Amino acid sequence: MNFKHLYYFWVTAKAGGIMRAGEQLHTTPQTLSGQIKLLEDWLGRKLFRKTGRQLELTEHGRLALGYADQIFSLGQDLETALRQARGVQRRLEFRVGVADSVSKSVAYRLLEPAFSVGQPIKLLASEGKFDDLLAQLALHRLDLVIADEPMPKRLSVKAFNHPLGSSAVSFFAAKALLPLLNESFPACLNGVPMLVPGATAAVRQQLEGWFAKHQITPVVVGEFDDAALMKAFGREGQGVFMAPSVLEAETCQQFDVTTLGRTDELVESFYAVSVERRISHPCVLAITDAARGQLFSIDKVV
Repeated sequence: MNFKHLYYFWVTAKAGGIMRAGEQLHTTPQTLSGQIKLLEDWLGRKLFRKTGRQLELTEHGRLALGYADQIFSLGQDLETALRQARGVQRRLEFRVGVADSVSKSVAYRLLEPAFSVGQPIKLLASEGKFDDLLAQLALHRLDLVIADEPMPKRLSVKAFNHPLGSSAVSFFAAKALLPLLNESFPACLNGVPMLVPGATAAVRQQLEGWFAKHQITPVVVGEFDDAALMKAFGREGQGVFMAPSVLEAETCQQFDVTTLGRTDELVESFYAVSVERRISHPCVLAITDAARGQLFSIDKVV
């Protein structure tokens, strides 16, 4: 493979078009198009398709871009390592993926202890669908995946689940919604606008069973894969929403909402998934120890 051709493709994909990429590379659009065409011919796959006057990555193009990101990132790491002054301790690289169903606040709390391992680290954090992150883990592109469910047995990935802890669930509402809530919790949720986690969230099935058990029929006005986005809508009074009870005080302060109630019948659990059965990476050890000893120990259901 001609890596100059790959580099031209990479810059074009990042720039969003031939013209911008040509300006960055100080070359003509014709030359750039020709170089990318040579790469496509060598791979036997189209990497771009035209959509009107715009260029759009094909499925194969998105795949190639992922590999190109890693290739040129490694090149930058190589240059940094070789140019680094003698006697300077190299940063420990820690590559972690966070499932998009995990609250950003929980993710931060879980990852923060990695910075106290006694040596400089470089955190490379990404977010995505759990299955996609597990695929990256299987290829050793990630050191750890944090999720709100264990790795399912149906996947043929050689990895191991490390339980981090669990939290009860609390329900919150903006002040504008409080006049609608005339009964005590949880009956007050019946018939009110509700924002709920998306269908793929681990807690969603629990939630539907809990509603049925307590004969609650909320008006679901939104489903969210992103917990932060759900809270943003909740802050504006679009509906009641839920979050781990361990984040109760933080949620009330950050989003200016009121806690309606808490239940330990709904539980959000968190897991670290790694390719190691016995954890040896110092960052992973710090995360698991802190989560079990501090993050979830304050979560006492009342």
